Amino acid sequence: MANNLGLVHIYCGEGKGKTTCSVGLTVRASGYGYRVMFMQFLKSGTSSELKVLQSLPNVTVESTKPIKKFSFQMTPEEKQEVREIDAEEFRRVEKRLRAGEFDMFVLDECLGAIEAGLFDEDIIYEFLKTKPEHLEVVLTGRYPSDRLVEIADYVSRIDKVKHPYDKGIMARKGIEA
Repeated sequence: MANNLGLVHIYCGEGKGKTTCSVGLTVRASGYGYRVMFMQFLKSGTSSELKVLQSLPNVTVESTKPIKKFSFQMTPEEKQEVREIDAEEFRRVEKRLRAGEFDMFVLDECLGAIEAGLFDEDIIYEFLKTKPEHLEVVLTGRYPSDRLVEIADYVSRIDKVKHPYDKGIMARKGIEA
């Protein structure tokens, strides 16, 4: 399919909705016939949105190693194990991207994985510098580095003004999870 794809998006900030934005873009792209690789970091692989994405034509969902505790609770050895496994998973997906199997690549919560020390930003940065020309790429997470912001074409910040978590309301299935 001829296209004019190839831009880099970042959805960032402390507000709710970064993953939701990337899911919406994935749905739109799939509806148009684009082939999307949706790779999710830091989550268990059971988020509600994944059920729908997996049912869409042209969408492939991959999750990195599920983590069973918060990164600040992990030992340096546990973090290193996650870094190595996730880097290997990324390289496996990257081969498919470079082979032209996809039009869009979503890296959901990759910025959070970088911030938590669970993924090497250099891997993402080098990929973005050498990605296939017509591959649209979407990154989500709270805090992108300056160099990722610089390489991006879109940067949308979602700020938290108020959130139920501040009142002790945990993530609710179908809304936040």
